[in-house]
Amino acid sequence: MKLPEGIYGITSRDFGLTHIESARVLLRAGIKIIQYREKEASTRRMLEEAREIKKLCMDHGAIFIVNDRMDIALAVEADGIHIGQDDMPLEIVKRFFHGIVGVSASNLREAMEAQKGGADYLGVGSIYPTGTKKDSEIIGIDVLREIARNVNIPIYAIGGINLDNLANIKKLKIHGVAVISAILASKDPENMARRFLEEWKK
Repeated sequence: MKLPEGIYGITSRDFGLTHIESARVLLRAGIKIIQYREKEASTRRMLEEAREIKKLCMDHGAIFIVNDRMDIALAVEADGIHIGQDDMPLEIVKRFFHGIVGVSASNLREAMEAQKGGADYLGVGSIYPTGTKKDSEIIGIDVLREIARNVNIPIYAIGGINLDNLANIKKLKIHGVAVISAILASKDPENMARRFLEEWKK
């Protein structure tokens, strides 16, 4: 399954929309990869939301990724799973899950280990300060550049990315950027998502 270039949408309920509503907005705008990211809900609720978002993704021809939870990803037959450095180890995920596996990396060592371990893509960040993940390390664009020069799997940059700094990220010739608050916290999220897609294509 080919990973789409450009904007990687992540759902959130922190900005007035539900996960399902935010997925619908991102998909209507034309984003072709969606990650369901929920940290606190019950397993039953996550299962219900993931099922609904997967249906939406199928209707829009988009890839559906579940964050962290391999049980949810397996249960709904998601296209992929995204794991962090403190989640289930990549080698175990690869043993049981046979779809797309993305891994978070914040330095070259983590990126190289993920590539060697069979990751299909990297989520690299946080590039800039972000309120979405308050405990995240800010690595800056130089670390992103170093990783981009040394790995050959797709990279999606994440963390504090907006329309003002998108051009600097694009120069590094990476696969795309993951965006949450810059889209979902805006007054018109669907229009903002379209603007991101247009800016990426320029």
